[in-house]
Amino acid sequence: MINLTINGLKVSVEKGTTLLEAAQFFGFPIPTLCHMEGLSPYGACRLCVVEIGEGPKAKLVSSCTYPAEEGLKVRTASRRVVKARKMVIELLLATAPQSKVIQDLASAHEVRQQRFRQEYEDCILCGLCARMCKEQMMANAIGFRGRGEKRSLGAPFDIKNEVCRLCGGCIYVCPVCMLRCTYTEPEKAICGGCANIGPPCVEKEKFNDMMCYMEPCVACEIRKE
Repeated sequence: MINLTINGLKVSVEKGTTLLEAAQFFGFPIPTLCHMEGLSPYGACRLCVVEIGEGPKAKLVSSCTYPAEEGLKVRTASRRVVKARKMVIELLLATAPQSKVIQDLASAHEVRQQRFRQEYEDCILCGLCARMCKEQMMANAIGFRGRGEKRSLGAPFDIKNEVCRLCGGCIYVCPVCMLRCTYTEPEKAICGGCANIGPPCVEKEKFNDMMCYMEPCVACEIRKE
């Protein structure tokens, strides 16, 4: 067994457990977009970042690909982590603002602006469709093509692959294809229709190292009543 600390709680997990699996098992929510149970971890979206270590040596890592280590100290909702997640969500909104999944993430994490050039793309390169096709459907009909800004997902040479059974698994797991946000102001990246009440505790300086990770936030639930 591996002994580590998550948000001040000392826990033990089996060898080979990722930080994401450990945190979720003990009730600490971590948002993910490219991770799905049953598929190999990929670490593409970076939404699941957590902070490990202490002091100047502390760093951000993707929890879905980082294995639990003996004596490791993990924070899933430090100010640094929350800031990084909000930046990632802004970038995702710049790429695919009509994804309801991404719009809901923006609302849940208090993202109220998007400062990057708008693209209106239909793919965020999370790789879920390719992994679903290869690992669950055993077809491997689609995959990544090209590099850099020309990188894309699809069939080789844009020619329909004969092994594709048109099962729809790729569409089922795609966070951009699954649900489309129907906001009425397409020139704006953020709909705000699903906006949550802002947590009253998050901005307080005393929460610099550990911000609210409760889901739902206990303080917010009390304030709603």
